[in-house]
Amino acid sequence: MEIAVLGGGNGSHAAAVDLTEAGHKVRFWRRDADAVKALNAADNTLVLKDFKGERPVTLAMATGDMGAALAGAELIVCPAPAPAQADIAKAMAPHLKDGQVVFLPPGSFGSYLMAKAVRDAGSTADVAFAEAGTLPYLTRRHGENTIAITTRATRLPTGVFPLRLKDHALGIIRAAYPSVEDAGDGLSGALMNAGPIIHPPLITMNAGPIEHFDHWDIHNEGTQPAIRRTTDRLDAERIAVREALGYGAPHFPLADHYAPDGDEWMYGNMAHDRLVDSGDWREHLVLTEHRYMREDIAVGLAFLVSVADWAGVPAPTATGLLAIGSAICSDDFRKTGRTLESVGLAGLSKEDMRDLMQKGLS
Repeated sequence: MEIAVLGGGNGSHAAAVDLTEAGHKVRFWRRDADAVKALNAADNTLVLKDFKGERPVTLAMATGDMGAALAGAELIVCPAPAPAQADIAKAMAPHLKDGQVVFLPPGSFGSYLMAKAVRDAGSTADVAFAEAGTLPYLTRRHGENTIAITTRATRLPTGVFPLRLKDHALGIIRAAYPSVEDAGDGLSGALMNAGPIIHPPLITMNAGPIEHFDHWDIHNEGTQPAIRRTTDRLDAERIAVREALGYGAPHFPLADHYAPDGDEWMYGNMAHDRLVDSGDWREHLVLTEHRYMREDIAVGLAFLVSVADWAGVPAPTATGLLAIGSAICSDDFRKTGRTLESVGLAGLSKEDMRDLMQKGLS
């Protein structure tokens, strides 16, 4: 299958090499012109490192030309940070064709936001936007050219916007990621996102050590019982919101990620242990700039709090963590982050929201 992979972060690099090794023709798009030139000079070759060892992987294309990246692509994989989604959607808009599928792992309601940005940019292409509960990989880059994949997702709950294109979209995505599971519509997919549950307690409740130490592993010594109890309470609020909106199980409770003998979570059992053992998450964190703050709190958690408010579901833990993250950054993410208000949907009834999620934009 022909696939475009968009973005220059850990997840995008992992997708580019992993999908290429799986036999797909991958065109890798980055906005960083110097990075594209460097990869071209290396014959578009990166090094994949996983449990099998290290080996070179040569991509079909590395380019800064969005049109060249999207031409003929059945699947467009975009693991870029949520704050970049609107700009990427505008760049994509002139080149999208009917039947293409855009996959956001994860999305933070990026499925709707990008579809709206594409329409506002003048595109009338009938495109499906899907978003998963997490990245398909636990991954970190080692230098510029080596991509270490600690583990791959074994279950990827995925919602599709608009829902009327669900069967087509999931069929295309499963050709690349067989672990994808039907999670309903785009809003359901957004409420599967694990990042706004696992990361806000870790980054706010470890704020002191993060700013004190040069390197800190929030998943190792940063994951203490008090933080786990907070995570469980936060996740219970997410699940309560899902249930209030009529979304059924499985809800993929985060507790299963930590339990070696619980129900299989998105990365399978023992994933947390493999993550810690890798040592790749013992890293330098700039608290106010890190993706865990700027994506998982300012975007994902702000969105969850806004949906809870709209649905009439109490979410004191989510609201409190959002306030703490805002204070750390001298901001008010409830006002400046991604919310139902900021995307223009806070005035919809639940029935109107279901109708929008089903039919999509006119």
